[in-house]
Amino acid sequence: MKQFFTLLAAVFISASTFAQVGINTEIPDASSALDITSNTGGLLTPRMTAAQRDAITSPSQGLIIFCTDCASGAGELQIKLSTAWKNLPVGDVNDPLPVIGGTYQGGIVFYLDGSGGGLIAAPTDQTSSPWGCSGIPISGADGTAIGTGAQNTIDIESGCTTTGTAADICANLTLGGYSDWFLPSQAELNLMYTKRVEIGNFAPDGIYRSSTEHSSTQAKIHRFSDNLAGPGSKLTPYQVRAIRAF
Repeated sequence: MKQFFTLLAAVFISASTFAQVGINTEIPDASSALDITSNTGGLLTPRMTAAQRDAITSPSQGLIIFCTDCASGAGELQIKLSTAWKNLPVGDVNDPLPVIGGTYQGGIVFYLDGSGGGLIAAPTDQTSSPWGCSGIPISGADGTAIGTGAQNTIDIESGCTTTGTAADICANLTLGGYSDWFLPSQAELNLMYTKRVEIGNFAPDGIYRSSTEHSSTQAKIHRFSDNLAGPGSKLTPYQVRAIRAF
């Protein structure tokens, strides 16, 4: 332990005295801030899973980690660029293949489309909120099928300028390093109910909002206590769970 602190003190002294720091070398390379010389070992970067990587708060550009469960479990060295994580040498990150109930890209997978894409639910609920703009029909926000929630949310944001609505909360959510969350459509919300155990953290008696408008004063909801889906008031602050597509 004494030797460790002696080495640490030496590093700090060197860092404050010279432009470069050398480990196992008295003459660090002039182009380096840190020069480690060894023929018996290598540099070991922080090792973590993709889920742990995505939980890093505001990762800085240039941050480097080793993803232990990426590339089908083989692992890979990754660097954070300005917009996304990339592997080294720079290429698309080979995250673990998504599975229903698995953690992936900021949330929990609950739908796979068979072509490499699918849907991810936020791991916990967002703030309970009204649908908003009761009495005002929102053009385009009537999609019910899987794959329509994102456009519904865009249409709600365009046609209803009230802040703090269910769609507005989802559209402005940044979670796990991703900011393309949206309020699920009726079919997407119904599917979330069938996969509620795999997703987790739903209120057992909760009533959840969809982005599907039913009328100028109502929008589709789903009551998880008895699997009842139908219209509900746009004014009532029902529970919200954001999703995103990949």
